[in-house]
Amino acid sequence: MTLLRYPSERKRFLRFAFVGTLGAGVDLGTFNLLRVLTSIHPVAASVLSFLAAVTHNFIWHRYWTFAESRSKPLWQQWSQYALLNAIGVSIRTPLFAFLRPLFIRLVILSGGWLPVGWSPERFGENLALGTVMLIILFWNFFSNRYITYNDVRVGV
Repeated sequence: MTLLRYPSERKRFLRFAFVGTLGAGVDLGTFNLLRVLTSIHPVAASVLSFLAAVTHNFIWHRYWTFAESRSKPLWQQWSQYALLNAIGVSIRTPLFAFLRPLFIRLVILSGGWLPVGWSPERFGENLALGTVMLIILFWNFFSNRYITYNDVRVGV
């Protein structure tokens, strides 16, 4: 985490998180459009929506978050970025599967307030998903910072 002690790296991290938020919208939007407009299987839709989001995020990161990164060929950077994000998804999926029942149980036991129309299961699932998204944000940033965009000097 010493990387984030530099103001330029903190700014880069915030840009990375912003682009990731937009990418989540691309992922969810693409998935839901494919499901509503086609008869595509949910797993196939999730793969296509993941690829759309990874491509969206990569473009924004290459030209905005890590704008100084140009020493590697485009195809090499995209391949590295896609692979690291696929690893992130492979970490996220079992972690979500593990946390989901725990968060649902926590919500049920708390007996607290829920948003209108939300069940404890839905609320717990969203809490679990939000938690794993935050964890994977750090994986994605640091792995890509040190591998995909390692040609950008620290502190610049």
